[in-house]
Amino acid sequence: MTFEENLRRLEEILGALEQDQAGLDASLKLFEEGIEILRSASAELGRAETKVQMLLEKADGGFELREMDL
Repeated sequence: MTFEENLRRLEEILGALEQDQAGLDASLKLFEEGIEILRSASAELGRAETKVQMLLEKADGGFELREMDL
């Protein structure tokens, strides 16, 4: 899933948990899914942050993105 899809799914999970209509087992499964999605989204955000940090201004005012081995 994309970062945006992960965020949408997290919002869905949060809404379902806040409605308090799911039983304990269903709530635990939703919570577990949410944690996994959060880890994935966090890793993707970290990779994007690293790329932004690698963006360096060149002498002529242009930009250069140096790829980094992750």
